[in-house]
Amino acid sequence: MDFTGKNVLVTGASRGIGKATAMAFAQKGAIVGINYRSNDEDAQQTLSELPGDGHKLFKWDISQKAETKMLIDDFIKAYGRLDVLVNNAGISIFHEIDKVDFDHWTHAWEKTFETNLFAVANTCYWAVQSMMKSGGGHIVNVSSRGSFRGEPTKPAYGASKAALNAMSQSLAKKLAPYKIYIGVVAPGFTETEMARETLTPAERENLLRESPFKRMAQPEEVAHAILFLASEGAAYSSGTIIDVNGASYLRS
Repeated sequence: MDFTGKNVLVTGASRGIGKATAMAFAQKGAIVGINYRSNDEDAQQTLSELPGDGHKLFKWDISQKAETKMLIDDFIKAYGRLDVLVNNAGISIFHEIDKVDFDHWTHAWEKTFETNLFAVANTCYWAVQSMMKSGGGHIVNVSSRGSFRGEPTKPAYGASKAALNAMSQSLAKKLAPYKIYIGVVAPGFTETEMARETLTPAERENLLRESPFKRMAQPEEVAHAILFLASEGAAYSSGTIIDVNGASYLRS
């Protein structure tokens, strides 16, 4: 998995899975664009840690439709070509139907789909316009185990990721003639900085019981699957969804 000379854009890359993915691409020779919405300090820290030269920050809020085009235009202006897009940015909002009022319920659905589905669809659109002109590329979308098993406390999250899977596979079929390959990685709960900061001991223990490995995924393990799907040798795996959940949810 050599990405020397490849230009890679990772959304939501200031921390967590996005940061690990940016690091992994840079370690394999890529020039990496780090997209983030607001956390300047973490984004600058991530940029400073990337090995190699030429990496840049791209501060755009992709939940805003107009800013998806601005992001891709900005990236193309900086590097001339987009070879790999990783749609990692995502949110989840608790909204249990038996506990929240209608305003909270509808807000959760609207905001979750804005970021987890519509932003990805729009970013894909502009990336594809560029990739069709440059001869192809790879897009990897980050989904979730929740798209398959259900999310009773965050149904909009599960639904948005299930829709993301279906959209990705539709695009894999449509874009194959253009040599644009689409992959999906569906992690289980991943031990990011945010998880370490926010999980209670009881929540952590419950999560550890879900996997026979008795641990959560590490961001680097998710990044490894992303790099595989973005690699030249994975072209015929277009449309694939790779589970990275430590056998906590198995499907066939």
